[in-house]
Amino acid sequence: MFRIGDFSKLSQVSVKALRYYDELGLLKPVEVDRFTGYRFYSADQLPRLNRILALKDLGLSLEQIARLLERDLPPAQLRGILRLKQAEIEEHIEEERARLARVEARLRQIEEEGKMPTYEVVLKKVSAQRVASIRDIIPTYNQQQHLWAESDAFLKQQRIQPTGPCFTLYHDVEYKERDVDAEVCEPVEASVRGGNARIKIFELPMIEKMASVVHHGPFTTLNQAYNALMQWIQTNGYRICGSSREIYIKTGEPVRQDDPAYVTEIQIPVEKV
Repeated sequence: MFRIGDFSKLSQVSVKALRYYDELGLLKPVEVDRFTGYRFYSADQLPRLNRILALKDLGLSLEQIARLLERDLPPAQLRGILRLKQAEIEEHIEEERARLARVEARLRQIEEEGKMPTYEVVLKKVSAQRVASIRDIIPTYNQQQHLWAESDAFLKQQRIQPTGPCFTLYHDVEYKERDVDAEVCEPVEASVRGGNARIKIFELPMIEKMASVVHHGPFTTLNQAYNALMQWIQTNGYRICGSSREIYIKTGEPVRQDDPAYVTEIQIPVEKV
């Protein structure tokens, strides 16, 4: 038999790892001296230890390995576990490839412009959200005050408090000079029901991938943020797959188009090309 230090040298596995495997029940010593507490291992345990190391190298967790070793699994079940791990690894590789593409795009941008970009675009998952909304065709993008007044009057009458920053959904598939399909939205509690002929109360679905950028400045310069966002979408191999959102994180009363203190988040749902 080997003391734990000698078994560690023989197997090339640290003493700390062997003690941890013992705690998990993966590899118990064949004997523990009841006076000194010294652990003793046998050469016959090396095949089991090698199996633990081989399964660990495949990316299985120690908890998964313990379940595999505690009983002889049929080949079909073992194949199922390994196929799940295969799919997990492939998904991770795809995520890293996408990250590499974003790094390469950022490098090209810095090389072309000679500086860090003004806008930082991030991908985020947006949860489902209940809203009170009015959708209408408005003359131009900045002529939606009457919709907000109507929405605010309804919420006040119904004693409904918004639960977050209001935002506008733009449903047109491209930029339009006039006759814009816009929907102004106020987030509300999940329990809110009702509405009328003009006001809809419903749940916006979750968006898996939302390209997002934050604009600090007046509404009159929002086009700069949109341009940066559209360039990022194209450069990184995405395409638009839904209505864009303007989230008014910081505004003032009355709303001004030229207030430099405003903070607006622009979100566009995207998917890989």
